Amino acid sequence: MDTLSYKTLSANKETANKEWFVVDADGQTLGRMASKVAKVLRGKYKTNFTPHADCGDYVVIINAGKIVMTGKKMQDRRIFSHTGYPGGQKRISPAEMLEKDETSVVKHAIKGMLPKNKLGAAILKNCYIYAGAEHDQEAQKPKALNLNDLK
Repeated sequence: MDTLSYKTLSANKETANKEWFVVDADGQTLGRMASKVAKVLRGKYKTNFTPHADCGDYVVIINAGKIVMTGKKMQDRRIFSHTGYPGGQKRISPAEMLEKDETSVVKHAIKGMLPKNKLGAAILKNCYIYAGAEHDQEAQKPKALNLNDLK
């Protein structure tokens, strides 16, 4: 019997076949969209998912400034940050974040759904977020990804 025929193959950064997807965030609910995008970035929808390797796909998000939140979360929710100094806690609402930078709310939501380590930081670099409908990744020929088809 061939001993190599029943070995489990583990994907790594070099052997992962990465694809490019484009997601239109216009009218999407922030949390639901971010969780599905985080799964695609992580590679959880692939059969060769490996928890310790970056085997996910590249995702381009367009129209990030047109996301929605249910209820009054856009004004009432507070996002915390800390400068590292005593009394350096800052609170900002998602509406104020959208005024400053339209991509920051989506990036913050996706970052919170990825691992809190070096792997999570590397995976977040595979996500490109744009406020408008144009993006710079046309040369990679990204496929449109319908988030409603994903579970």
